[in-house]
Amino acid sequence: MHSRTLLISAALAGLLAVALGAFGAHGLKGHLGEADLTLYRTAVDYHMWHALGLGWIGLLAERRPGSRLLTWAGGLMLGGIAVFSGSLYLLSISGLRWLGMVTPLGGLAFMAAWLLTALALYRQTGDHA
Repeated sequence: MHSRTLLISAALAGLLAVALGAFGAHGLKGHLGEADLTLYRTAVDYHMWHALGLGWIGLLAERRPGSRLLTWAGGLMLGGIAVFSGSLYLLSISGLRWLGMVTPLGGLAFMAAWLLTALALYRQTGDHA
């Protein structure tokens, strides 16, 4: 992914996190139990933090054009938002408990994205990243 694509994706992910957070706070209160509202809030929290992380990766990618590590990190961060937060949003609203088995895959994507970002920064002085 090009740095511009990463930055646009981060901005849109942040927009979506705010919209879904507002929907949860105003539209779902009274319709979901406390446990499901907590799941939903967790989805919003991780969504927003990782939208910011995606933006940071985009800024790093501007400084390191063509970095395969940062390209992969950005893709994994975006995928993690979709899988981790997406599965929690759906789980909290639908009650389909099997979605809880999908959530850890998004968490693994987040961890891999952060690891690749750290590796790209570590290798910054070389031509490898």
